[in-house]
Amino acid sequence: MNTSKLTSLANKGVIVPTLPNLDHYWLPFTANRQFKSMPRLFKAAKGNYYTTINDRSVLDGTSGLWCVAAGHCREEIASAVAHQLRTLDYAPAFQNSHPLAFEAAERLAEFLPRGLDRIFFTGSGSESADTALKIALAYQRVTGNPLRNKLIGRERGYHGVNFGGLSVGGIAGNRKAFGNGLTGVDHIRHPLDINRNAFTRGLPQDGGIELANEFEQRITTLHDPATIAALIVEPMQGSAGVVLPPVGYLKRLREICDKYGILLIFDEVITGFGRLGTRFAVDYFGVVPDIITVAKGMTNGAVPMGAVAVKREIYDAFMANSPANAIELPHGYTYTAHPIGCAATIATLDIFENEKLVERAGNLSAHFEQAAHTLKGIPFVKDVRNIGLVAGIELESFPGKLGARAFATYLKCYEMGVLVRHTGEIIAISPPLTIEKHEIDRIFSCIAEALTSLAAEGEQGLDPTRYLKNEQQWAAHQQESHQQHATLEQAA
Repeated sequence: MNTSKLTSLANKGVIVPTLPNLDHYWLPFTANRQFKSMPRLFKAAKGNYYTTINDRSVLDGTSGLWCVAAGHCREEIASAVAHQLRTLDYAPAFQNSHPLAFEAAERLAEFLPRGLDRIFFTGSGSESADTALKIALAYQRVTGNPLRNKLIGRERGYHGVNFGGLSVGGIAGNRKAFGNGLTGVDHIRHPLDINRNAFTRGLPQDGGIELANEFEQRITTLHDPATIAALIVEPMQGSAGVVLPPVGYLKRLREICDKYGILLIFDEVITGFGRLGTRFAVDYFGVVPDIITVAKGMTNGAVPMGAVAVKREIYDAFMANSPANAIELPHGYTYTAHPIGCAATIATLDIFENEKLVERAGNLSAHFEQAAHTLKGIPFVKDVRNIGLVAGIELESFPGKLGARAFATYLKCYEMGVLVRHTGEIIAISPPLTIEKHEIDRIFSCIAEALTSLAAEGEQGLDPTRYLKNEQQWAAHQQESHQQHATLEQAA
């Protein structure tokens, strides 16, 4: 269907999907020129499905961006948010608060692992990461250790996009455009070893202790451990393409941190709220950090909201060692403990409890694992990694076109009605915890079909313009309309 046919249909009274003006919005983590040439827009969602602008149903294989754990458009959350908007839309976060903030903190503390029960609210995962880093640095100072001012992250780690999280993060493409970042930061190696652990079901068995020991042998030798404030890691590295820790790895990191008085921070923005079949990765691995960051699933993606939970002794140290009437932590945001976010958090936690979503995810994990590993032997698949309701499918790259195969797979799956996520040359799957077994099977069979199709088409299959022809035609029609409008304005 070309632009003249679109116009003809519109003139005959046929409803043609109308695109918004695409000019003004700068999309994040997106090739904007490419996107605007074939816009992929959702207009509605319900349960495990999106509805596109042209009324196609698309199965959500990614929980939005890892965040819609309880399925889309939950009436319980919508009602709680609507009621709160009509009751108290906003209350100042500095020197004032509101009862729902304390209720949300109490409910979240009850859901979190034991001992992590002092809650600082934020507006996102990025804010949670920076808040955790600042708390760690301030804690060292308030307890008389001001020389502990170094932060250690991990290669391929992702801790949001603010300068603190970006600095301890280890995804090269996220860092290079923004200069030096924070000083006093170093990184340990990531645990991905495809040569040793390809197609492992669940956690790799080998190499964990050896890899963790590098933290002590290399990093604490290079930097006097008495100068290190904190180590921050994702228990499972999500944004880098589902990188799993080998058995014993996180426990050994905990031991090293204890030995040298270094705080351990777990970034559970992705792994929290049932994603691994347990409430948090802390529960899955049996390793308790000093600080934990959360967001995403905390409000089911309905309202931007995050939190940092710390051990009680960290909070108590600020209270005990700060002057009377002083602000113990000079940090916060306008939207800290926003009433709407608190309402959404409480409603989300109610859903988790009432529907036993964590247990549901755990019960589905075996089926999910089996379905994911059916991709072994499919063209271009070099590794499948899985844990809980998460899978990463790493693909062989086409020479000179890194990421093109994963992007083409994403587009082909979208055409077939399944939303997957691509990062580099990896397809990541993280469906809502409300997913059904037949929908899990559909996700992985769709990926298999897409990759088989790419194999048949060769290099031509990597060309994005081969996909989503309707979207391309709408974009061309809109551009033509804008040009005509501009010409008329100039003539006037």
